[in-house]
Amino acid sequence: MPSNHTASSGQEPGKSGRKKGRRARLIVIVLVLAVIAGVSCGAYWGVSTVRASLPQTKGSIKLDGLSGPVDVKRDGYGIPQIYASSDEDLFMAQGYVQAQDRFWEMDVRRHMTSGRLSEMFGKSQIKTDEFLRTLGWRRVAEKEYDTKLSATTKKYLQAYAKGVNAYLEGKDGKDLSVEYAALGFTNDYKPEKWSPVDSVAWLKAMAWDLRGNMQDEIDRSLMTSRLGPSQIKDLYPEYPYERNEPIVQEGAYNAATKTYGPESSASTQTQTQSGTTAGTGLAGNATAPSGLQSQLSAVSDVLDEVPAVFGPNGNGIGSNSWVVSGAHTITGKPLLANDPHLAPQLPSIWYQMGLHCRNVSDTCQYDVSGYTFSGMPGVVIGHNQDIAWGMTNLGADVTDLYLEKFAGDGYQYDNKVLPFTTRKETIKVAGGPSKTITVRETNNGPLLSDRDDELVKVGQKATVDAAAPDRGDGYGVALRWTALTPGNTMDAVFALNKAENWTQFRKAAADFEVPSQNLIYADTAGNIGYQAPGKIPTRGGGYNGSLPAPGWDSKYRWTGYIPQAALPYEYNPKRGYIVTANQAVINPATYPYTLTTDWGYGARSQRINDLIQSKIKNGGKISTEDMRQMQMDNSSEIARLLVPKLLKIDVSDPYVREAQKLLEGWDYTQDADSAAAAYFNAVWRNILKLAFGNKLPKELRVEGQCLSVEPAGNTGPVDEERKVRECGERDADSAQPDGGDRWYEVVRKILEDEDNDWWTAPKTRTEPAATNRDELFARAMEDARWELTAKLGKDIDTWSWGRLHRLFLKNQTLGTDGPGFLQYMLNRGPWKLSGGEAAVDATGWNAAGGYGVIWVPSMRMVVNLEDLDKSKWINLTGASGHAYSAHYTDQTDKWADGELLPWAYSEKAVDAATQDALVLRP
Repeated sequence: MPSNHTASSGQEPGKSGRKKGRRARLIVIVLVLAVIAGVSCGAYWGVSTVRASLPQTKGSIKLDGLSGPVDVKRDGYGIPQIYASSDEDLFMAQGYVQAQDRFWEMDVRRHMTSGRLSEMFGKSQIKTDEFLRTLGWRRVAEKEYDTKLSATTKKYLQAYAKGVNAYLEGKDGKDLSVEYAALGFTNDYKPEKWSPVDSVAWLKAMAWDLRGNMQDEIDRSLMTSRLGPSQIKDLYPEYPYERNEPIVQEGAYNAATKTYGPESSASTQTQTQSGTTAGTGLAGNATAPSGLQSQLSAVSDVLDEVPAVFGPNGNGIGSNSWVVSGAHTITGKPLLANDPHLAPQLPSIWYQMGLHCRNVSDTCQYDVSGYTFSGMPGVVIGHNQDIAWGMTNLGADVTDLYLEKFAGDGYQYDNKVLPFTTRKETIKVAGGPSKTITVRETNNGPLLSDRDDELVKVGQKATVDAAAPDRGDGYGVALRWTALTPGNTMDAVFALNKAENWTQFRKAAADFEVPSQNLIYADTAGNIGYQAPGKIPTRGGGYNGSLPAPGWDSKYRWTGYIPQAALPYEYNPKRGYIVTANQAVINPATYPYTLTTDWGYGARSQRINDLIQSKIKNGGKISTEDMRQMQMDNSSEIARLLVPKLLKIDVSDPYVREAQKLLEGWDYTQDADSAAAAYFNAVWRNILKLAFGNKLPKELRVEGQCLSVEPAGNTGPVDEERKVRECGERDADSAQPDGGDRWYEVVRKILEDEDNDWWTAPKTRTEPAATNRDELFARAMEDARWELTAKLGKDIDTWSWGRLHRLFLKNQTLGTDGPGFLQYMLNRGPWKLSGGEAAVDATGWNAAGGYGVIWVPSMRMVVNLEDLDKSKWINLTGASGHAYSAHYTDQTDKWADGELLPWAYSEKAVDAATQDALVLRP
């Protein structure tokens, strides 16, 4: 396959909408603009500064604090493998090496998790810091470190911090990265020492972006302003258990022992996904006070300002992982694949490395390799000498929003007035005065609504008598979230890294409380398994967490957590494989607990199931290459459903008919060079807009994105009338669904009902009204034809999906909103990508904001348990965070083409692959 990498030019894809496609900006730097723009010797400054910060990777370095020498062996892609003789030396060296490659990224992350971005970037980050201080990630991390983590984990965290600080010793900002040099033009910021809590706090950011259905809670409530219960039910259909298989299919819950597993007896428990059609916008149809819509809409806006470090949140965000037992592989041992889908970042969110004890013993216990986060010790996803594991987002509902009724200086709860828990937070601001805020909490959690000035005014003025029989003084919105309770997930990371078998793996998983992830497993003995871990709440009063709840009523309180023994798992299922791709974990008819009511709808997972079944039928065997090819499958399930209908529509316009013919004989694959994929995805986007967009409440509407209307090449002028229809009318307060696999299910449910009310659209200046499905489809096909004419040109022979579906890699700080000179230095792209929304090759895009890539398989790996040295892996970018390092984006072209790199694990294989060797000496 040819590379789809192109020169860094062209229009960046449109920013996505409020829901999963909105790419929240991480850093906004205003002061730097004028200063660097005026640097006359910018090119010399940039090159010399970049070179000054590149780390030493050969020879030897003296490192105070080591007990013995440590070898750091880097391969041709700069991926380090560390060899030490004690655990403390191993993790100290990990901290040193990660700081060499990624300290700027680490420093920004810890300022984000602490709500201290303003100290680096000035007043533009005050609002973000206010919200992050309200959540209190750093405070919770400190409590975890002080009261929850084991002494051994603390020792490792301290060793890691010591390694980071050893790298910082004696270095100025310009010695660390070009970003510090640029920052030095506007303030005198100096990096401070790393602390163990800095590492722990990063888990909170991870949990935030994988938190579950908070936005769905808000959206369902907002819908009640315009839609009735049956319409809301249409837009949140039941999960199709009969068609898309859940993760766990063998075994059952045992009500007598309150356990779950393959050995359990069958259960007669039943459970329904109720609560999604309430007409008031509050759980239990509680009477909603005036202004609830504005409260929730404003909270949604506040949430969107929080940096999306992993990517858009919602039921579409996800990952793929699957494991196949040796009975179905050519090696006779399991194969395990994983590719988490996260926001594209530069450098990648992941950092590849190996942590090896020269001799595994009680004093040095680790021989593990895989993907970790810069700033965190250990390995998050990977394998050791005995087991391999992967992760996808379980999507458990671990957050609830509570409408709180105020009374004087407190809030109402079961006819009592309770005092707020309050604290002061002082935010230091580079180049300006500090700001002090007051954080208020109820017994449900912090008041998110306090962080919006207009919202506070609305809450103070609102009439809340309808919400409770007695008089109140306003209301607000509080957040209950499992991650705001101290836990010991950091213990779980180290336990996973040294687990030797299924029993030890499950014990480690029990501590992986937040975020709740699907954990898949394989071992060299030939076993495969799945475990659902996590701290998942149970709720009272029949409340299932699908809508905001009245905080003044105790029946909506959390009652506890699902027992660990009752969480679903599978071990060596008879079918011989396990697939987790954010689909339902288990059929609720056989399980008494509510994990969530907002699963992904299983388009990706069922495609993977089908691909595996097609490979193993009639005794077929799966290879590592087969696993890689499955990861790159880009078939569109919604195209498979809709194209037969679209081809039956009689089209009179010859230009539209010309586009329609692209779909004839199309195999539904979304290759970068496919014109059919480009046209179909444009049709799908316009179907969503016409059928649903303008019917949604204005609170859910997002700003329309006018695509480029400049002709491409020598294609002639664009029809001005079409131009007005495509851009002018669409920009006028239009709504747009995001187009994820929930919308696949919405459309599937009504597809054969040709006269359903959803298949109507009002007339425009250029279009008659659509009164049924085929009229609406015809109009969507015509709109799509002219949209792509505006975007790609009149000649359909020049169309391709990759021209629309492009990936831009941007440094998430100065590369996002810094001056053009610095963006040029730090950013890369675009790449023209295959794949698409809810495809296995999940290069996601958002119908609310255009076709540009907004999340990606952030890494891919295939672990071969028969010979670990025959495993494969790749990262989105490269090992280095230094803009002109050879390893800044040296994996991206291969990643875009679907290639995997050799993954050396044994010392012999690592030595053969080593190109740079560094010795850290005491």
